[in-house]
Parts: sequence; structure tokens; C-alpha cells
Amino acid sequence: MRIKICGMKDENNILDVAKLNPEFMGFIFYKNSPRYFNGNIPELPEHIKKIGVFVDATFDYIKGIVSKHNLQGAQLHGNESPKLCKQLQDLNCAVIKVFFIKDTFDFKSLEPYEDVCDYYLFDTKGKQPGGNGYTFNWDILKKYPSSKPFFLSGGIGLNEIEKLKDFKNTEVSKYCHVIDVNSKFEIEAGLKNKIELKKFKNEL
Repeated sequence: MRIKICGMKDENNILDVAKLNPEFMGFIFYKNSPRYFNGNIPELPEHIKKIGVFVDATFDYIKGIVSKHNLQGAQLHGNESPKLCKQLQDLNCAVIKVFFIKDTFDFKSLEPYEDVCDYYLFDTKGKQPGGNGYTFNWDILKKYPSSKPFFLSGGIGLNEIEKLKDFKNTEVSKYCHVIDVNSKFEIEAGLKNKIELKKFKNEL
């Protein structure tokens, strides 16, 4: 399973975590987030894809950030329209559209986005648009109607290793492209615990 480490903020911490060779690293460009990224991303190995996280941002804002930081993807955590997703795809930028799940989910809400994004991301529905620190009921994904690859997110930490191994044995897991981790590996908001991340990656 590929790993995305999201909510990176401190330059030295970014470089330390990059040594673990995650496939993706996420940077949050949402000013209300405690993990808001307002610096310069240090040079990273080419195989680590840089993903910008946005919440109801304009096309021009996203386009500017993608260009400034040479991002390979835009992760959309708000009520972004299919039209905006299509515009971003035309930038040659991978589009990850986020949907929130708690106890139930209407998969029909995916239909307008099926042709205008590259990945879905399923996160836990909570007070914040991400980083809430707890998982949702993954059994809901057994009814996943699409073949589009998705990111699995929401409160995933070391305690979820066995649960993830069980999930890998389900039919829907073949569409699970990335395991997305964030708040469960933090020393403080935006500062990741490299030792715990290494343990997670090795055990997974």
C-alpha cells in the first residue's frame, strides 16, 4: 500500500520524513488550518509527489499555488464543483476529490465527479475539513460502485495496522491507491513523528 503523509509544515521535518520515501506528501493551503503551509517546500526526491490541499479555493488561487510549488496534485476538501475539477485537470494536475463519511454515505454523490477527477479520497466526517483524528466505518466502502482509485484517510495511526491488514483482504481494497496519514503521527500540528511513521510503514 502506498502512503501519503499529509499536513507537513516544518522544513527540517519535511526533509526528515522524506527520507522514509513516502509516495506522496501533502501540504495544506487552507488558512484556517493549524497545519497551514506558508513557506517554501524544500527540494524533494522526484518520486515523492507533492499534493496541495485546498478548501473551497478559487481556480486562480489553486493554479498559482500549483505553479509556485510545482505540485503534482490538488486535493479538494470543500464543496468544489465538477467544473473546477475539470479546469484543474486541464492544468495537467492530478485531482483528488474528497468525500466525508461517518456512519452512512450516498455513493450517488460521486457520479458528477466520475469523469473530472483522478482519485477520490474518503475521510472522516467531523468538525474540521480533515485532521479530525478518528476513523470512519470502512465497511461502508464495500458498496463502492466505482473503479476509480481512492485514498483512504481519517484518523489512521499505528493502532489501525491490523484493521488495515484486514481491509487489504476485502474486494474493494484493490481500488485503494493510497493510505493517507496525518494527525495520529504528530508531535504537534504539522510536526510529524518520524520514528512512529517509520514503524507504521514497516509494519504495513
